[in-house]
Amino acid sequence: MAIIIAFVGGMLTLLSPCTLPVIPFLFASVKGQKRHLAAMLTGMVLMFTLVSSLVTVASAWVAQVATVGRWLALLFMSAVALSLIFPRVAQWLAKPVVRLGNQVNDQSNHNRGLVAALLAGFATGLLWAPCAGPVLGAILSLSLLQGSSVSGGVLLAAYGSGCAAMLALLWFGGKRVMHWLRAKTAVVERLRQGAGVAMLASVALIATCTTSVLQGASAFSQQLEQRLVGLLPEQPVHLQPVVDTTPSSQLPPLTGGTAWINSAPLSADSLKGKVVLVDFWTFDCINCQHTLPHVREWSQKYPGLTVVGVHTPEYPHEKKVDAVTSAVKKWRLNYPVVMDNNYRIWNAFGNQYWPAHYLFDARGQLRYTFFGEGNYAEQEAAIKTLLQESHA
Repeated sequence: MAIIIAFVGGMLTLLSPCTLPVIPFLFASVKGQKRHLAAMLTGMVLMFTLVSSLVTVASAWVAQVATVGRWLALLFMSAVALSLIFPRVAQWLAKPVVRLGNQVNDQSNHNRGLVAALLAGFATGLLWAPCAGPVLGAILSLSLLQGSSVSGGVLLAAYGSGCAAMLALLWFGGKRVMHWLRAKTAVVERLRQGAGVAMLASVALIATCTTSVLQGASAFSQQLEQRLVGLLPEQPVHLQPVVDTTPSSQLPPLTGGTAWINSAPLSADSLKGKVVLVDFWTFDCINCQHTLPHVREWSQKYPGLTVVGVHTPEYPHEKKVDAVTSAVKKWRLNYPVVMDNNYRIWNAFGNQYWPAHYLFDARGQLRYTFFGEGNYAEQEAAIKTLLQESHA
């Protein structure tokens, strides 16, 4: 059942604009054969599974390797894009990467095109960053809880395969359009160059970390994913989330973090007597980026409120201390932020979402939770209520 849910969750990623940067890479090879499409999508799924699985590895070298891999993939895709826009680029430059890019697009009838398509798939898998939805979050946390890289890898492969299946459907639709336009050589050439421009634009967005110009996952896809998460095997949950103002569970220990920013390590005991907002986020999560300004405003507006940001990474490159510190400075967050690279705090809360807000009263009791974006007025009202209670 979990594999089916992961597959469907992957299919739903196509409803989100976060997948848009990958589509130009796919249609750049729209003139190829089915076997080249299969090779490219296989490479994408394999690399996505490998990279996502590495998020469970604590070693610092993993994040560094993943970062280098992303830059190599960007260089490869840039070469492919240039060969699409300028057919003579492959003749002007003797670099192997450009020749491979040329093979993907101009020599796909040859067997060696399979190798180039597979390499293009690997590069796409390194760059693909689906929205941090509930299904992907649940898969990663289940993998860490079970301690089995094999079972986690299978679920991640199913998730990637779901997206690949939807991309294949798009490819076949594009293939029909290209067949209809085959007689119009000039139009096909312009489309090919347009695909190259789109690829370069995608590379630029990913390289400069400005994919936030795309909106976050749609509310519709988020709702569908949340329903799917409800069907996944339950993980140990120490909190019973509530949406009213009655006491529920105690604040779990904030132990297991790999680094603290803006503060010495905090604990549940040290926060007794304080109203506490715990915010789970990760810096490449678009939805998280939308909520951070509100969380920052609350921390500045209400001196009696203690905000603790828990940065739980979705991908290996989000595990680097320098990268997280840079994100904290970029968003001007002056409240404590703990790096939860090993998902210890995430699992202690039984969390499954980015972003997720847990609000505790001065007695350390959970009083309010909210997942995703929005409802900021309601959340602020809950903060005010608990602050008033603490002074009563």
